[in-house]
Amino acid sequence: MKVQETLQLLEGSKSRELMTKLYGESHVGENTARYQELVKGYQQLFGDQDILLFTSPGRTEISGNHTDHNHGKVLAGSINLDCVGVAAKNDSQTIRIVSETYHQDFTIDLQDLTPSAKMAGTVDLTKGLLKGFLEAGYKVGGFNAYITSNVISAAGVSSSASYEMLLCAMLNTFFNEGKLDTVAYAHVGKYSENHYWNKASGLLDQMACAVGGLITIDFKHPAAPAVEKIDFDFASAGHSLIIVQTGKGHADLSADYSSVPQEMKKVAQYFGKEVLADVDEKDVLDDLKAVRAFAGDRSVMRALHFFEENKKVEAEVTALKAGDFNTFLENITASGNSSWKWLQNCYTTASVQEQGISVALALTEMFIAEKKRGACRIHGGGFAGVIMAMLPNDLVEEYIAYIEKTIGEGSAYRMSIRPYGAICCNDLL
Repeated sequence: MKVQETLQLLEGSKSRELMTKLYGESHVGENTARYQELVKGYQQLFGDQDILLFTSPGRTEISGNHTDHNHGKVLAGSINLDCVGVAAKNDSQTIRIVSETYHQDFTIDLQDLTPSAKMAGTVDLTKGLLKGFLEAGYKVGGFNAYITSNVISAAGVSSSASYEMLLCAMLNTFFNEGKLDTVAYAHVGKYSENHYWNKASGLLDQMACAVGGLITIDFKHPAAPAVEKIDFDFASAGHSLIIVQTGKGHADLSADYSSVPQEMKKVAQYFGKEVLADVDEKDVLDDLKAVRAFAGDRSVMRALHFFEENKKVEAEVTALKAGDFNTFLENITASGNSSWKWLQNCYTTASVQEQGISVALALTEMFIAEKKRGACRIHGGGFAGVIMAMLPNDLVEEYIAYIEKTIGEGSAYRMSIRPYGAICCNDLL
């Protein structure tokens, strides 16, 4: 579809319907204009070609904090912040990607997918995606893409995975007749981060961005995780997600992040297992004295968090399926408390006077206690960074003003759960 046809399509009723589902009624106009400007930007760079529109969301981790690395269960959702791209095949052996957001313009030769010595940055990540497609037996080819993103960086909403899944959607649409499913997308993204970024990531981020909506994932068998999409209209519950950036800690957090899976696995090792998913909680409790002596008390606390967190994910899924939003919120609160008290990832012991997350959670809990509505929890890896609040729509503006007065102006972001993951928009227009 040529540029002018695409611009006309974006003015139509089907486009408005899609924009409403993706971004909410109040954000249709601004996002329609966003797509239109992107199309015009593509035309200025590449001319009037047969183009397609693509979108891939960021994600939020709702529950299942630090469970995926031990093959546990998570509940996640795609958010209404996304990476959007206009793309067209170029009938060559090169891929050119221009990022409006990050002021990047690079070309990749499909005959040279060797990573750089640094193994970092967008070019290496993109090469890894292309290599991942080939390694999995899928096709790649030349295309041009003009991309923009409003997925917040360093906020635990997976801006990198959003980009990865966007490109997967492009490659699937252009060169693979749409044969890949979302699990395949996720594995390609994981391959790229593991082999071209030296990042030992799992599948959570990619799955949540690729599938869309509310999903629960059981990583018991990580090569083929069990993914279930939860049929729940989040918008009908009258609540919004607010992500609050509490500030970056000054300490190096690498050791803190690594300690969580390592200590959980230490408990598993006592029973001759690799991960906690292969251990029965009852066995840990029955032999607790010996497990404490072998693995240490913090390891035991983190293991107990793992077992109980899996139960909370199950309870939340059951509540959503039953339309019981209050019970869902109660389990969000309980999950957050478990992360704070049992998992112990709200601040680093290397710098105990830096507790941005703890302060933000304390203030948010005080707000919720006064209003008697809502829930909150730590968001993402922890030790510094981000919290999540889930509040009724009528309290959102008041909360944002309240929390930003202490944490800092511009630190809070209102979001919603969208029903679609990484897609070619033209398939729905």
